Amino acid sequence: MTSFSNPLNTIKTLIAATSLVATSISFGANAELGYPEKEELKFGFIKLTDMAPIAIAYENGYFEDEGLYVTIEAQANWKVLLDGVIDGRLDGAHMLAGQPIAATIGYGTKAEIITPFSMDLNGNAITVSNEIWKEMKPNIPKMADGRPVHPIKADALKPVVEKYMDAGKPFNMGMVFPVSTHNYELRYWLAAGGIHPGFYAPHKGDTSGKIDAQALLSVTPPPQMPATLEAGTIYGYCVGEPWNQQAVFKGIGVPVVTDYEIWKNNPEKVFGITKAFAEKYPNTTIRLTRALIRAAMWLDEKSNVNRPAAVKILSQSNYVGADYEVIANSMTGTFEYEKGDVREVPDFNVFFRYNATYPYYSDAIWYLTQMRRWGQISDEQTDAWYAEVAKKVYRPDIYMAAVKSLIEEKMVPASEFSDLQGEDGYREPQTHFIDNIVYDGKKPNEYINKFTIGLKAKDKI
Repeated sequence: MTSFSNPLNTIKTLIAATSLVATSISFGANAELGYPEKEELKFGFIKLTDMAPIAIAYENGYFEDEGLYVTIEAQANWKVLLDGVIDGRLDGAHMLAGQPIAATIGYGTKAEIITPFSMDLNGNAITVSNEIWKEMKPNIPKMADGRPVHPIKADALKPVVEKYMDAGKPFNMGMVFPVSTHNYELRYWLAAGGIHPGFYAPHKGDTSGKIDAQALLSVTPPPQMPATLEAGTIYGYCVGEPWNQQAVFKGIGVPVVTDYEIWKNNPEKVFGITKAFAEKYPNTTIRLTRALIRAAMWLDEKSNVNRPAAVKILSQSNYVGADYEVIANSMTGTFEYEKGDVREVPDFNVFFRYNATYPYYSDAIWYLTQMRRWGQISDEQTDAWYAEVAKKVYRPDIYMAAVKSLIEEKMVPASEFSDLQGEDGYREPQTHFIDNIVYDGKKPNEYINKFTIGLKAKDKI
């Protein structure tokens, strides 16, 4: 981090930005941050390395600095975690970005869940079994040293899937949840290589996601991915770390592509709370957001200098509980593909750089476009509808209130947030996708219509 300079103009601009996006909840620029209305909190998480901001905020005392006494509890799966937040057993949780969005539009469990904090960028990969890798490898161009050229596209997998189909064998793959980034990233990669991952049709009672599918995707909890692959139940999966590197260490599979290669600096998890919690406990909400921001900054500080210490914390059984070496393989700036093929990927896990913690409306809209593309949203929606849903769920007003107060108290340097001056909640059109399709969050229907495989804006199953 840079020195704790506190330029007056930057603060004024950030305060103005806060008031521009303020809503009916009292997170406006002039609200003085008071004591937390609720001090004892319980947060849930799934055993993945991207829960790190919660662990670091706890271990480094950032929650306590805010007057918050937090208990952190691993959850069995994403549904149990979401239900815990909805019924109040949990005050907040590490969530799949798609969960609060799906809950808000009523896909699955209907509930008003919001996020004031985006937890990270990147962090996932797609792994295939050793057998499938052997069949894919001849289809992949090689570098001068004999190693595969990356990124590896699903074009290399397509002949393998077709061979299985011709033999009447289903080509099964795993992802972690129907509205997970992993589901959409796996679908995106497959479809970009000409492999149809199937449609949903909830209006017909079909939530399997396998209509017209060439690759059949089903849910497997993250820690169970390697064992399920080893058992032969699935031939590949998309999951967060450390469960791709675990396959390498166990010698049972090969990660073929990271989500950084599918979509550079893609949004991943969020911290989710109910809208009712935020309304009832506005000071608590800002304070927990402040703690998470500080944790994210620590994780990325000075080109990841703190990552080894973070890995040591995450390797504890009460957090991720995988071996230090397995977690460090991706968390410290490298990633191992085929055994021994270790490559530099400094941004495999990003927690603060590139405005990673800011909850962009355009990130939420991307998830909605993929829900529509694959039929989870059954009917055509207007561009205005996409924007409206995003603004219900993603709450930059709360985030900016937290930032403003941290700067005013000289707890963080204003310079770290200078990129957010004048922010309207939409990233510039994004170009770094594996299929080179450009995404503009302000034009969701135009984006949906660009894809060869998937529903067009006006289509219905």
